[in-house]
Amino acid sequence: MIVRYTRPEMAEVWTNMARFSAMLEVELAVADVQAKRGLIPESAAKNLRKLAKIDVAEIEKIEVTTKHDVIAFVSQVAASVGEDGRFLHFGLTSSDVLDTALSLQVRRAAEVLDNSLGKFEAALIEVIKGHEHTLCAGRTHGMHAEPTSFGVKMAGHLTELRRSRRRFQRAVQQMQVGKLSGAVGTFSALGPEIEADVCTQLKLKAEPVATQVIPRDRHAELFCSMALLGGGIERLAIELRHLQRTEVGEVKEGFAKGQKGSSAMPHKRNPISAENLTGAARLLRGYLSPALEDMALWHERDISHSSVERVILPDAFILLDYAVDRMAKVLKNLEVDEERMRQNLDLSQGQLFSSHLLLALVQGGMTREAAYVVAQELSHSLKPGEHLKEKALGDARVQKHVKATEVEAIFSGESHRKNWSALVARALKDETGGWL
Repeated sequence: MIVRYTRPEMAEVWTNMARFSAMLEVELAVADVQAKRGLIPESAAKNLRKLAKIDVAEIEKIEVTTKHDVIAFVSQVAASVGEDGRFLHFGLTSSDVLDTALSLQVRRAAEVLDNSLGKFEAALIEVIKGHEHTLCAGRTHGMHAEPTSFGVKMAGHLTELRRSRRRFQRAVQQMQVGKLSGAVGTFSALGPEIEADVCTQLKLKAEPVATQVIPRDRHAELFCSMALLGGGIERLAIELRHLQRTEVGEVKEGFAKGQKGSSAMPHKRNPISAENLTGAARLLRGYLSPALEDMALWHERDISHSSVERVILPDAFILLDYAVDRMAKVLKNLEVDEERMRQNLDLSQGQLFSSHLLLALVQGGMTREAAYVVAQELSHSLKPGEHLKEKALGDARVQKHVKATEVEAIFSGESHRKNWSALVARALKDETGGWL
């Protein structure tokens, strides 16, 4: 991922040093278990843990000749240990180390990302609490529908975020597996008991039946969860983009001192963060497709998945972490124009209350079809400056079935407001629980 969209803490997880360090962690855990079970000398395991050093530059130099990064890694680390280096990677195949180490990297990346998700959730909660009763127009098809509150709008995004966060956590959990079963998964060199002990030491579960690799449906599920997180960010970004349009103007992204919106038009204050996040979501969905294709490897393994994962795993984690952090900052600095929201409500001249006028006519004795016709006719007949309430109060058909006090009550908006607090309370209820 390009530097522009990379936050340092997440980037650190995906460096070559971090990758080789995770591989060494696996190798040393294997040596510890092998020594306890008498497969290698205890002194060798101790020396491996004491003396093993990683030199990324040397590994890359060796790989020029070997054309195999794991062999280059093993050669360099073994050389740093001396004579006991021969017991490094004893009985293992490359993917034993690569796949198990990748599970450790994913765990660490997930911890960074979940911390960012927590900040995103907290920022969204603050907006909800601050605008639980901020009246605004609900819209369907881009048109005024019924009144709602900005807090209720945001509450729906909070519940989606929590669902997506839990999906991500579950996907990370099912990727917390290790595999040390050898070249085609048959434990021809090391027994299942070695794998079990090593996985316990690394806080992983053993893959029940592997080939040469951990099955890639696990990885695909992780990418599904990340794409869904991106989709939720995009849904919120689209809402904020629409609300920032000049004709709507109900919210604005924060605008820093010295910031400029256009090289040609000094007045511009564009929704650049929300637009940026829409683009990030497209990329996150794009990473899912190759992850799904990685599931179908030839027989017990080929390496068609390897080049894909070297790109999409770090890129997806880095980009999603960036997107989550940026959306949290958008929400923290969001300017909500409550007066503009009230003004926009009046643009449809009271039509937002037509559904409740319909209900009142039905309750007053009209058939639903007849009541619908009356409410629709009155709504569609409004001229500039007229209001549906006044039309209704002056209409003989309405007067026959609905009292004037009932009409006034309809257009007060109380019926629309009465359950906002309950909706917000449901959204704010903590449903995330613990994980990892």
